[in-house]
Amino acid sequence: MRGRNRRPHLDENTLHSTTLSVRANGIEIEYAESGARDAPVILLIMGLGMQLIAWPDAFCEGLAARGFRVVRFDNRDVGGSTKIKSTKLLTLGRIALAAALARAVAGLPVKAPYTLRDMANDAIGLLDALGIERAHIVGASMGGMIAQIIAAEHPDRAKSLVSIMSSSGNPALPHPDPKVLRALLRPRPRNRERAIRQAMELYHLIGSPGFPTSEVELRAKVERSINRCYYPEGLTRHLLAVQTSGSRVEMLRGIRLPALVLHGSDDPLIPVEAGKDTAANIPGAKLRIIPGMGHDLAGGLVPILVDAIAEHCRSADRSAARAAAPSIQRTR
Repeated sequence: MRGRNRRPHLDENTLHSTTLSVRANGIEIEYAESGARDAPVILLIMGLGMQLIAWPDAFCEGLAARGFRVVRFDNRDVGGSTKIKSTKLLTLGRIALAAALARAVAGLPVKAPYTLRDMANDAIGLLDALGIERAHIVGASMGGMIAQIIAAEHPDRAKSLVSIMSSSGNPALPHPDPKVLRALLRPRPRNRERAIRQAMELYHLIGSPGFPTSEVELRAKVERSINRCYYPEGLTRHLLAVQTSGSRVEMLRGIRLPALVLHGSDDPLIPVEAGKDTAANIPGAKLRIIPGMGHDLAGGLVPILVDAIAEHCRSADRSAARAAAPSIQRTR
């Protein structure tokens, strides 16, 4: 059932990217979609504290133009989706959240308000609400971790997996650049202009050196995000979910779906070794390291990513069709 009546007039075959909302997995999930209604579905899962608009419009339109129905959504605690306010940890306030995060980063035990598995179930709930049986699952950063869980634990709902600038959670992997980690863990200001400046400073540290984003474009991107929703507590709880999720190495070894791992050679937040480790632990996974890519979806990367993802998903669909053909013939 629709949570909000914001669907524009649609023709029979085409979906547009106006945001909508549904009730799924016990929460409200804000989403947008584009492309043909009857096209194969690509579900996009965004990363840490990022909203659905962090998927560039040109990226989504590019995939739709290649014959896919593209669904992107706000994870819980960001954008227009439900803010989690019922946990004991949250009632203690921002100081308690920060203290819990510090313990998690130090490797000390802490109970997170929710887990990456809960967030994976949100995505499955969204597919249920939209009547989508199976989709290609594409995730970036934390979203890649969530996508990995879906591929491993819900293989009947996933056609293929694309893990972008993400990690297996292997504790032996290199850590983020200390400057980037400090910037990520800084308290988020309540003043709008300071919030914009701090976000831009972080982007300067993690951005793609081979695909630079202009200051004008970067500021516009940050302002759009803050104007839509600025909710620092959500970022902290996402961090807790990641830090307490543990290793997914054994989980990855059980994935039997076509998998593509995309990673930047110059990623200072999740070093390229994490992408290599992810691909090495998924049977048959393909790894593509993109020179000059950092930890963002810069405009110059969009054509490269669209081409790689579209070809991967088409190949997975062709393989599935070939596998199904003999069984169809036997039933005739």
